[in-house]
Amino acid sequence: MITRLQQFLFALLLVGCVALAAILIRMRQQAQDRLAALPQPTPLAQPDNAPEVSVIWMMPNDMTGALTSEQKTLALPSDPSERARDLLNQLIASWSAPGSQHPVDAKAGVESVFLLPVPGDASHQLAVINFNAAFPPAQPSGIEPETLTLLSIIQTLHADFPSIEQVRFLVDGHAQPTLAGHADLTRTYQVENAAPQPTS
Repeated sequence: MITRLQQFLFALLLVGCVALAAILIRMRQQAQDRLAALPQPTPLAQPDNAPEVSVIWMMPNDMTGALTSEQKTLALPSDPSERARDLLNQLIASWSAPGSQHPVDAKAGVESVFLLPVPGDASHQLAVINFNAAFPPAQPSGIEPETLTLLSIIQTLHADFPSIEQVRFLVDGHAQPTLAGHADLTRTYQVENAAPQPTS
């Protein structure tokens, strides 16, 4: 049997719950009102679309061990270093496409490209390519596919930036002995000695 005291306590508890719910609803409404009163941020201006330009990709083929010249039309920025980086990132992204003849994981990419004058020869450039940390483990295993990766990048750069005569490679901002256990990353590659003649 429920006593009068229990009835009183139950009623008191019920009133307390209703009052607490009303307070929470009111606090929520006040918070929404304060949020609505805040000034809205101004949307950031979107950059102008980069112009489309005709470029040449030197595509690697793991089956033949050769490079194939392909002409592409790409939207690339005007700054030379950014242009070289975006050019290489779009080249590398194509390697992860279905049916690629040089399959590479889609996480692989180039973080930055530095274009420097060749010491003693201001008319030519040294390109320093900084791969992201995901690039080495994304490579096909073996000396031949790793070498094709480097040759494709070197020859693509030279085809679209004829002043580039030398290329060096970094990984995540640091020098590495090899790309993925085979291809040498300690040397400076001379473009004219870096690749076989491409096929078309």
